Amino acid sequence: MKMSKHEIKEGVHWVGAVDWDIRNFHGYATDRGSTYNSYLILDEKKVLIDTVKSYMSDALINNIENIIDIKNLDFVVVNHVEPDHSGSIEKIIALSDATIITTKKGKNHLELHYDDAKNWNYKIVDTGESISIGKRTLTFVKTPMLHWPDNMVTYSQEDKILFSNDAFGQHIATSKRYDYEIKSIMDDAKEYFANILLPYKSLIPNAVKTVKGLDIEYICPSHGGIWTKKIDDILDAYLEWSGNKLNEKAVIAYDSMYGSTHKLALSIADGLIEKGIDVKIYNISKTPMNKIIVDMIDAKYVLIGSPTLNSTVYPSVAMFLNYMEGLKMPPKIGVAFGSFGWGEAASKVIKESFNKLKFDIIEDKCLKCKFVPKKDHLNECYEFGKNLTILNIESKN
Repeated sequence: MKMSKHEIKEGVHWVGAVDWDIRNFHGYATDRGSTYNSYLILDEKKVLIDTVKSYMSDALINNIENIIDIKNLDFVVVNHVEPDHSGSIEKIIALSDATIITTKKGKNHLELHYDDAKNWNYKIVDTGESISIGKRTLTFVKTPMLHWPDNMVTYSQEDKILFSNDAFGQHIATSKRYDYEIKSIMDDAKEYFANILLPYKSLIPNAVKTVKGLDIEYICPSHGGIWTKKIDDILDAYLEWSGNKLNEKAVIAYDSMYGSTHKLALSIADGLIEKGIDVKIYNISKTPMNKIIVDMIDAKYVLIGSPTLNSTVYPSVAMFLNYMEGLKMPPKIGVAFGSFGWGEAASKVIKESFNKLKFDIIEDKCLKCKFVPKKDHLNECYEFGKNLTILNIESKN
C-alpha cells in the first residue's frame, strides 16, 4: 500500500478530481472551476465514498491505484446519483466488482441512469443502519431533497468524519483541501447554498441538528474544501442562510436596451444609499445569475428593472426571473421598474414573478419611463429610493 498525499486521517484518503476548466455547472457559472471529491477508506474492507464526473474517471482511478489495487475495492457508497457524483461508477464496478451501498431510491436512480446497473450487487440501507468494515462502523442517514430524493450522508464513527455529499459544498477548483487553507471558503459556501440548496432551505435546520448531534472532526463534502477548523462556522451559517434573516440591504438587478433603465436604476440606488441602505447593483447581462442570487439571500429589498420588448420583459430579465422562481427565493419587498416605448408591459411580468414568490410589492408612477428619463423623472426616482423604507411601512398600514 502506498501513502496518499491527501490522507485526511490514517486510512482515509481524498482520491477525487479537480476540474480547473469547467465554467458552467447546469446553469451555475463556475468561474473558478469545481472539485469532485471522492474518498477511500482502508480497513478490513476497502470502501470508496462517491465517485466523480465521467470525464474525470481516469484521475479517480489513478488516485485509487496509487494507494491500492482497485480490484480490492469491496464497497462503493453512492450517497447521491447525480452524474457529478456517480459518473464514474460504471468503470469502477467493471474494474472491481464492488458492492454498491445506497438507498432504495438510489438503486432506482442508478438503474435509470446506467444500462448495466440492474446487474450490479447492492446493499440497500436506510436511516440509522450501520455496517462494520473492520475497525470502523459506517452509519447512514437519508437526507431526501437535500437536494435529490435519493440523498443520504455517511458517518464514520471511529474517524469522526461525516461524508456529507452536496451539503456544505462549494464550487471551486483548488489544490488546497481544507477550510483553513481556502480564504474564500465561507463566501464560496454561501454561493453554493444560494444556488443549490435554497429551494430546500426548510429542511436545513433538522439536517444541521442531526449533524450537531454527531461527534465530528471533519465534514467531507463532494465539492470544494473539507471542513475541520470551521465546522461550527458553517453549521451556524447554514442555519442563518435558511432562516430568512433580512438586512437593510437592496439588490438592484436590471438590463437596459438604450440606457434608460440603467439611468433609473442608478437614480433609485442613489436615493437608497442616501438613506443608508446597503446597495448592490447588477446588470443581468454582465453578471452571472448565481452571483446576483447570493446577495439576494439576506436582502430586504429586491428591485428588478427591464425595458419593455415585444410586450414583455427583456430576454435576459425573463431568464433571471425564471431562475429566481426556480430557487424559490424567500419573500422580500419587491420593486419593478423600467422604460418603454409605445406600450409598457415589463413591470407586469416582473410583478407576476414577485407574486409567485409572495413578495410585498411597492409601486410608484416614477418607476415607469416612456423612452428617455429627464432630470425631473430621475429626481423622482431618487426620492423614491430615499423613501422606500417609509413606503414599505405605509403599504402595510
